[in-house]
Amino acid sequence: MKLIRLVAPFAVSVIALPRDRGEWIAPQEGDVRGPCPMLNTLANHGYLPRDGKGISRNIAIEALDTAINWDVSVVGPLYDFAQPVNPAPNATTIDLNQLTTHNILEHDGSLSRQDAFFGPADVFHEETWNETLSYFTTPNITVSQAARARTARVVTAASTNPSFTFPQLGAYFDYGETAAYQFVFGTWNLEADDIKDKISTSLEMVEYFFKFERLPLKSGWGRPINRLTIDILIDFVLEYQVLTRGQMNGTIPY
Repeated sequence: MKLIRLVAPFAVSVIALPRDRGEWIAPQEGDVRGPCPMLNTLANHGYLPRDGKGISRNIAIEALDTAINWDVSVVGPLYDFAQPVNPAPNATTIDLNQLTTHNILEHDGSLSRQDAFFGPADVFHEETWNETLSYFTTPNITVSQAARARTARVVTAASTNPSFTFPQLGAYFDYGETAAYQFVFGTWNLEADDIKDKISTSLEMVEYFFKFERLPLKSGWGRPINRLTIDILIDFVLEYQVLTRGQMNGTIPY
C-alpha cells in the first residue's frame, strides 16, 4: 500500500547537505519513488537507497527493521510478493517506481493515491486523501475510524472507476496497509479484548506522513518500541476483517 516533490526551489541547498541516514532529504533529479508512502519515506530518510533503486531483499529487511521495527517475518514475504515487478530475468533487486505495476502491490482504492485509471497512482492525491481524512474525526484515529475510511475508499473507487479491480491479494494488502500505519505511528494495546481499543494513532503524525512522505520526528515520533511480527499482523488483519464486515452489515455500530 501521493508524493509532493520539493526539489526545484531548493535544489542547490539540498545538494549541499550531507546525506546522512535518518535525515530527510527531498528526492533529487533522477531519483525514483513509487506508490507506497512508507517506502518512499524511508528512501527520503536514507534508510533505503535515496535514489530508490537497487533495493535487495536484505536491504529492505535491514531498513524496515532499523527504521520502524518490523520483523523479517513481515518484510521478507512482502518483498517476495513485490519481486516480480522487476522485469529483468533473475532480478534480485527492485526499484521503487517498479512497484507502480498495477495489481501486484499497487491497487485501486488507495487511501492517498488516485486509481491508475485516472492518472498517476504513485503520487499523493489531495482529493483522495481528503476523503480518507473525513473519517478521522478525533485527534487520535481509532481502529474503527481507520476501518471505515478504508471501506469508503474501496466503495468510492468501485463506483467511479470503470476499470476497478480488487483481486484477493490487493484486498489483503489493503487491510495490511491500513494496519501498517497504525502499527508505525500508533500506541499499542494489543491485549485489549475489543479491536477498537487495540491501537490509537495520532492524526497529526499520520497526516504529516502521508502528505510529506516524512517521519514526524518533530511531533515526537520515534522508532516503535513494539516489534511487528507476521503473527501480530495476521491476527490484527483478521480482526480488522470482522470489524469491517460488522460495520458494513450494521451489526457493529462503532
